[in-house]
Amino acid sequence: MQSDSYVEGFLLAVPNANKEAYRQLALETAALFKAHGATEVVECWGDDVPEGKLTSMPMAVQRQEDETVVFSWIIWPSRQARDAGMKAFMDDPRCPKEMPFDGKRLIYGGFRVLVAA
Repeated sequence: MQSDSYVEGFLLAVPNANKEAYRQLALETAALFKAHGATEVVECWGDDVPEGKLTSMPMAVQRQEDETVVFSWIIWPSRQARDAGMKAFMDDPRCPKEMPFDGKRLIYGGFRVLVAA
């Protein structure tokens, strides 16, 4: 990863029953993000995501008993590439409209790389 890369991060809760539907969605959207300039897309299904007492990833996304926390990110060449790529993705008629999770609990943000080692 280059130091001027830009990272778009996501944290969400996906119903366990929708794991395969989410995986398929992730494959499809990864191809679209890459078609619009992303260099890498990573989707991670929670495996060791502890509950917290004050803060935690499960608390942040209001994870329910039958859900798993998902952490993902998209790497873009720059902030400008991300802004243009996300707009193109959202305008693309292939952009999915239905999600196998509650989008109201999706947390996301864009980050400038501070250290890439």
